[in-house]
Amino acid sequence: MTMVVGEKIGKHIKKLVAIRELSFGVQKGETFGIIGPDGAGKTTLFRILTTLMLPDSGRATVNGFDVVRDYRKIRTMIGYMPGRFSLYLDLTVEENLKVFASVFNTSIQQNLHLIKDIYSHLEPFKTRRAGALSGGMKQKLALCCALIHKPLVLFLDEPTTGVDPVSRQEFWETLSNLKKGGMTILISTPYMDEASRCDRIGLIQQGNFLMVDTPQAITSSFKDPLIAVRADNIPKLLSDLRAHPGVNTCFAFGDTVHVRLFEQEENPVFTLKSFLETAGHTVKHVAPIKAGVEDCFMKLSNPL
Repeated sequence: MTMVVGEKIGKHIKKLVAIRELSFGVQKGETFGIIGPDGAGKTTLFRILTTLMLPDSGRATVNGFDVVRDYRKIRTMIGYMPGRFSLYLDLTVEENLKVFASVFNTSIQQNLHLIKDIYSHLEPFKTRRAGALSGGMKQKLALCCALIHKPLVLFLDEPTTGVDPVSRQEFWETLSNLKKGGMTILISTPYMDEASRCDRIGLIQQGNFLMVDTPQAITSSFKDPLIAVRADNIPKLLSDLRAHPGVNTCFAFGDTVHVRLFEQEENPVFTLKSFLETAGHTVKHVAPIKAGVEDCFMKLSNPL
């Protein structure tokens, strides 16, 4: 069963195109990741799907209900965690949960099983005001409030941005448990490394989906030769590599540069290393690598 459907959704914001005729479907019980940089259109899409913003064109449905015509019904069956913390800062942890539960005519006790793993971290701070919580704890509280009415579909807009690695790991473990319970999850993130935790992903840039598929299928589609290079001077390394006639694109990934070649040479490692040493570089590492999701995103964003 398809729980969320988008059909040529379009949206302009202040004369700028935020979403360009996006079409996609998310199956029941699927974790679907929308992955792209800031300004790519992720939040705009989520606001449309959660009935907080009207599309300019196209249509979208959640559990068969139209996001414009049936917005009241949809709001009772979805949970939404926006990117910016939006709970009541002056209320305590427990008071925030009670408010959200009462809005949906339920209680913390009724659906405690859904949030038990997360709430166990929050319970020692249940009398603390939400505004005084750490970033990770605020994230946990926001997720609890989004789950307290047992939604069919959970929308999470960049929930791990600015959160420490331990909290990120705990968060994804929680989502894994929710998925096992049959919940449909849509999550947006700028972190390419989180793609592997999703069943399928949509790579988004400038309001367009560059590709929608499983993470494995997307990385398998990368056929160009890819070389990882490390040397001391990254800016000069990038400049020199981009001047090489056999290099299609190259981008820095931390202290390593990923080099995409136009075609497979007989010995690309030797050729690149010799070229860089001649240019005065002290080369620390040159080796072929398999493409990750971020490599695929960069290729799709820079196809030439």
